[in-house]
Amino acid sequence: MYIGIDLGTSAVKAVLIDEQDRVVDTASAPLTVSRPRPLWSEQDPEGWWTAADQAVLAMRARQERAFAAVRAVGLSGQMHGATLLDAEGRVIRPAILWNDGRSHAECAWLEETVPDLPRIAGNRAMPGFTAPKLVWLRRHEPEAYARVAKVLLPKDYLRWRMTGEYASDMSDSAGTLWMNVAERRWAPELLEACGLNEGHMPRLFEGTEITGRLRPEVADRWGLGTVPVVGGGGDNAAGAVGANVIEPGTAFVSLGTSGVYFVSSGEYRANPQGGVHAFCHCLPGRWHQMSVILSAASCLSWLKGVLGAASEAEMLAEAEGRPLLRDPAEKPLFLPYLSGERTPHNNPYAKGVFFGLTHATERADLVIAVLEGVAFAFADGQQALYDAGTAIEEVSVIGGGAASVLWGRILASVLGRKLIYREGAELGPAFGAARLARFGDTGRIEVEPQPIRRVAEPEPELQALYARLWPRYRALYQTLEAPFFSAPQA
Repeated sequence: MYIGIDLGTSAVKAVLIDEQDRVVDTASAPLTVSRPRPLWSEQDPEGWWTAADQAVLAMRARQERAFAAVRAVGLSGQMHGATLLDAEGRVIRPAILWNDGRSHAECAWLEETVPDLPRIAGNRAMPGFTAPKLVWLRRHEPEAYARVAKVLLPKDYLRWRMTGEYASDMSDSAGTLWMNVAERRWAPELLEACGLNEGHMPRLFEGTEITGRLRPEVADRWGLGTVPVVGGGGDNAAGAVGANVIEPGTAFVSLGTSGVYFVSSGEYRANPQGGVHAFCHCLPGRWHQMSVILSAASCLSWLKGVLGAASEAEMLAEAEGRPLLRDPAEKPLFLPYLSGERTPHNNPYAKGVFFGLTHATERADLVIAVLEGVAFAFADGQQALYDAGTAIEEVSVIGGGAASVLWGRILASVLGRKLIYREGAELGPAFGAARLARFGDTGRIEVEPQPIRRVAEPEPELQALYARLWPRYRALYQTLEAPFFSAPQA
């Protein structure tokens, strides 16, 4: 038996699998995000630990016998978050998250200070990454900055609480802007620009390597032995392992809080100017490219709250009853930039927009516009990957949004690609983390594809419609880009 724990933005998910990767049980515990100022996004690391503990204990209550057979634990989590500890291991301030946009000026400063940064790190400096957050902290909270002894990524804070070890994996750490991604090591020149050194960093491991063992008190509480904890991966890399996106050219689209288009590669290939991320995979000798949109399924959650709907499922059911094939002039457009945007715009000041509303617009039309807007954002990301010379073959869909058949129809038709939905797709990174635990325990990287649940094929009439709407979507952003940047910022 193996456990995977995924520290997401809205919840911690845990999954228990057997030696054949069959899911035995799952559990989750919710998290909340604090937004004390415009562009800010923070969480209390203690809340992560509480949620992880709740999720594991919920599974233990149902699977006590299976827990006695657990051989290893794998970790996955939201990337880029700055979790700051002092010399005694105490949390200094709330963690600054991946979708925090406060450090735009610091990104420009970093690229001016270290002109080679995009080449070394494989990425442009963007506010979501960890390094600009520390530069911001040095400028705006110098007392907190002076106390920093360790900077951990979110899942690695859980690792420290579980094992007492300061350790991270290659895939998650590649998203800090402090790694030489091609050489899979910390880059002293990038750390130095932020006033840091390797002593502030965790030790680096491959995602399949053992990083430590459960502390006895944690093992006792969870009903486990002092089993090993493997390196694991950032949420996207771990999700790739869960979705069999391992061989070069295989890919997935993730419909989680954010949206990711991930393509596995057998070599390091960067296109930082196009907003494409080039990171290490969580498997040895592999890298990956991905385009990232900061708001995907979270757009649907936001709309639910605004409209006062009982659930996303209720809204989607209404949308199923509205025709997708309509005159483009009658269809509202939605820009899904509720948290700014990464690929391809690198614009933390971008905002969400509904355009083209009339007296005839119904609630279901807004739901469809959100689904289509997110799909168009993925199309922008797919184009950026193509521009980087990326070869894309089989594409799977993972994440909570994978449950929507309607969204699958829209996505397949916008992207012009067959999309594969496999069993367990909604488990995503947690399932991948459990697989990585198995790899680390057995020393073998072996996967069998999960059974296919359904396939979404592009629909020719919808493709023709979206071929007309996508340019309008892109033109709308271009028209609003200057006002986005010129609007007053807190």
